[in-house]
Amino acid sequence: MPLPPLADRITHTPIAHDAAAAGRFMADFSARLAQSGAASALPPQPETPAARLLHGVFGSSPYLTRIILADVAEATSCLASPPEDYLRQSNERLAEDLASARRHDEAMKALRQAKRRLAIATALADLGAVWGVEQVTNALSDGADAMLQAAVRFLLREAAKQGKFAPPDPSVPEADSGYIILAMGKHGARELNYSSDTDLTVFYDAHKAPLGEGVEPGPFFVRITRNLVKLMSERTSDGYGFRTDLRLRPDPGATQVALSVDAALHYYETFGQNWERAAFIKARPVAGDQQAGEMFLHDLAPYVWRKHLDYASIADIHAMKRQINAHKGHAEIAIEGHNLKLGRGGIREIEFFVQTQQLIAGGRQPDLRVRGTLTALEKLAERGWITGETATEMGEAYHFLRGLEHRLQMINDEQTHSLPDAGDAFERVAHLSGYENGAGLAAAVRQRLETVQAHYAALFEDVPTLSREKSHGNLVFVGDIDDPATVKTLAEMGFSSPASVISTVRGWHFGRYPAMRSARAREALTEFTPQLLEALVRTAQPDSALSSFDRFLAALPAGVQLFALLRSNPHLLGLLADILGTAPRLARIVSRRARLMDAVLDPGFLGHTPSREELAGIVDAALAESRSYEDCLDRARTVGKEQAFLIGVRVLSGTVDAGRAGHAYSAIAAQLIAGLHAQVETQMQEQHGSLPGGQMVVIGMGKLGSAEMTANSDLDLITVYDYDDGALQSDGARPLAPAQYFARQTQRLIAALTAPTAEGKLYEVDMRLRPSGKAGPVATRFASFASYQAREAWTWEHMALTRARVVAGPPALRDAVTATISDVLRQPRDHARTVAHVRDMRLRIAAEKGSKYIWDIKVVRGGLVDVEFIAQYLQLIHAHEHPDVLARCTIDALTRLSKHGLLAEDDAATLLNAAKLYHGLTQVLRLCIDGRFDTAKAPEGLKAMLCHAADAPDFRSLEATLTENLEAVAACFDRLVA
Repeated sequence: MPLPPLADRITHTPIAHDAAAAGRFMADFSARLAQSGAASALPPQPETPAARLLHGVFGSSPYLTRIILADVAEATSCLASPPEDYLRQSNERLAEDLASARRHDEAMKALRQAKRRLAIATALADLGAVWGVEQVTNALSDGADAMLQAAVRFLLREAAKQGKFAPPDPSVPEADSGYIILAMGKHGARELNYSSDTDLTVFYDAHKAPLGEGVEPGPFFVRITRNLVKLMSERTSDGYGFRTDLRLRPDPGATQVALSVDAALHYYETFGQNWERAAFIKARPVAGDQQAGEMFLHDLAPYVWRKHLDYASIADIHAMKRQINAHKGHAEIAIEGHNLKLGRGGIREIEFFVQTQQLIAGGRQPDLRVRGTLTALEKLAERGWITGETATEMGEAYHFLRGLEHRLQMINDEQTHSLPDAGDAFERVAHLSGYENGAGLAAAVRQRLETVQAHYAALFEDVPTLSREKSHGNLVFVGDIDDPATVKTLAEMGFSSPASVISTVRGWHFGRYPAMRSARAREALTEFTPQLLEALVRTAQPDSALSSFDRFLAALPAGVQLFALLRSNPHLLGLLADILGTAPRLARIVSRRARLMDAVLDPGFLGHTPSREELAGIVDAALAESRSYEDCLDRARTVGKEQAFLIGVRVLSGTVDAGRAGHAYSAIAAQLIAGLHAQVETQMQEQHGSLPGGQMVVIGMGKLGSAEMTANSDLDLITVYDYDDGALQSDGARPLAPAQYFARQTQRLIAALTAPTAEGKLYEVDMRLRPSGKAGPVATRFASFASYQAREAWTWEHMALTRARVVAGPPALRDAVTATISDVLRQPRDHARTVAHVRDMRLRIAAEKGSKYIWDIKVVRGGLVDVEFIAQYLQLIHAHEHPDVLARCTIDALTRLSKHGLLAEDDAATLLNAAKLYHGLTQVLRLCIDGRFDTAKAPEGLKAMLCHAADAPDFRSLEATLTENLEAVAACFDRLVA
């Protein structure tokens, strides 16, 4: 019996977030439909489910609105057809289009048209509740399959025409070709989300491939694969097909995009990682020689599915989960900004919940070797590995989270998994999801996340522990002679100096520190020591971590309560160990201020980042309690370092991303500058009086201005002052001329920020961005500042000015300086002159500080400087006509430039992805180490943390990703700044 059309099966419709816009777009839709001349295309009648569906879409999703209005006849045809038939016919049409295509651009156009049809049909079927989540993800995956199959057939036919390939059946050249395309991850499981990449691995059987005479299989299939990626993912005026990712192949940083079957099998059998075993659970042949693909998976099965229960491997898989997310128990659920894929209680936890149990038992129970997450949940329940209730609850959460993930991605076709932070954007997601308001959506999300989190935590509580905590060798620390077996055990655990470890622990038992004076404390430490050592050896530098813990212990007044707390809270012990062993800067602070751990113990600590207002209150309260100017400086250092420490802990635990960390570090700095500026101003008035109309503001430049600071950022500052024209000197007991007065006030502010006190230094300050640089006065009068910036400043100074932000001073002068900066940035510019200056400045930096080392992320070609220069250059040349593009933060600037059509979508995607990657890696590196990052000497713990920051499965993949981003940004720079 024929299925009813999509329009007749709609049972749910989204709410228009912007009803007025929805009405306009509905009218536009009808007008375009009338103009299309499509005889079969009839507009949905008012008040029908189809009309309500379009109204909700037009009011909430800019992306869907754009693609529907681009082809209204196609959208109407979709509504008038069963979506199953519509997409089947679309795939048939695609195959015909590529069969007749003669050039790559024709093939790319056909692929992109098919993707648009797929995007419209799946979105309407999803939002109209015509299909459930499984039908939607299956349809998206089937569409990707059809596109890959058509593209591979096109490329192999082309190769056959050139005499490089001799298929037995030219009409089906992929059959028996030996060319294997495996879909991994969500694509392999037929679970693609609305804006997914397709994760592929590509292999070839050199013995089977029917190649032309003299054609080498390796170069041939590598070239075919590169052309396939281009056909699928390169952006054109018609958009893109599917973004294609090949980084799940073996050792992606060192291997070609297509590998021989023999080389691949050798790699997996010899060097394969447990995370790769998990990846192959979902692997599926989707294009090329699918029979050869099935044979490859059959040969690989003993590697993936081991016959014995494999808890050790599961611990490794769980460790990978912690790298991607956060250590178990560290991350809290915060709805606004929560990552539905990687965050606590998210989709990745459901997938790991399933995959780990499949790996444990799939070797002996073949019916568990299924690709789909929901099918696997059912199988696990049937086999008794989980209860039926657990399967039902996890399955319902999966349906809900995947559906919500689709709606996030439908808004702007962005590959995002994170809920908006708050406000209008969150309400838009709620309306597209059919909720009346954000509160209703938030409650529904929290319920599912907490359900998943509870089941996931319970699963790993039951997994046997194979660590030395339960199976360690000798750990004897009594007596005055080192126990040889203990030395051996400690060395096997990973300590480079076992004798020092024994000496340190022995010292604790001698009660040398106040915390260890009681017998009860020493007994608690004896029980706790194996667990402590296990935690420390998992850090980047175990010996250094132990020394830091020793200093930490020395500062404690008592130890019993702490040891009991750490033993009963392994997540807190892991966090403390990470701090002590991986982040020297944080370790130094916590060793001197053990009381900081009190804040970390607060259950809400990791789930909440203080707002600017909260930080202002913390700083103001600390400085208000000071008894003298010197005491004020000490308190500023104390509160500054403590707050920076707490942000660092959040970064380390994975609960704060690079963007939020940059804002938080910058907010602390701005509040401290404002507080110390007020103190300096008061002191100046007490000693030198005041000037009529006298006032001074502090301008934050660089990362302070753009709110992108890291743990060790300097402060780039400019001070600007003003006074009444008739004022000749201050009116105090020791009067000063105006220029001298504000120069001294600036010098005192710098000293207040930089001078070492009993509490150390607060920040380093750089004033070189002031007018006239190092040669000019340290403070500049407002009129001179405005004149200089308008008439004399170099282009590079205006580039720096795009990030300028007034952080302290009276409102009137703040507003005047801000307005002047805005006026300067919005002035018209000679594009050719500007671009010449920008390129010259970049060449100078390359000559003076350039590097070819990819981990010199700031200055390496294609690195952070190039991203920032592109954003700053484009703002300068376009701000006159488009003032809205001005934004201090690089990511915000790129987003605005793209929104205004001043930066192509593919360039914006490249630069935004790179900026987020660079900032994430830089935050971790600046937090954890001093000096240059050396991969040859870097501990594995630090590498793991960098992988977590970049959502990379291993360090080789991370370096491959970083290299790809550097190359892509360099190409953007050459193209855009030209």
